[in-house]
Amino acid sequence: MSATVSTAALVKTRSVALGSLWQIPLGEGRVFTIGERSFAVFRARDGGVHATDPFCPHRQGPLADGLVGAGTVTCPFHGFRFDLRTGCAIGHDCPPIGTYRVSVDAYGDIHLHLE
Repeated sequence: MSATVSTAALVKTRSVALGSLWQIPLGEGRVFTIGERSFAVFRARDGGVHATDPFCPHRQGPLADGLVGAGTVTCPFHGFRFDLRTGCAIGHDCPPIGTYRVSVDAYGDIHLHLE
């Protein structure tokens, strides 16, 4: 499942509300598209919310469809694991994925921040 968000909010503030945290089940990810850019947003089993590039750099596997653990995501194509905080590959020689700051407000809405 993916969601498309208007670019107007991102251009003005460099942050944008993506939607409710509850649309991402615990231990899963979803893709959000802002203009021409896509981001994978995860609700990790440890309660953390993380945003990364949407594809594995190894073979372009869709990371939002991967297995989400406590602070990690495993690519569904080849099993490469990445740290959701740093983007670094765990146990494989693979380039890191981009990570992006997210926050959840008092209403449960996820905000993506691009500095």
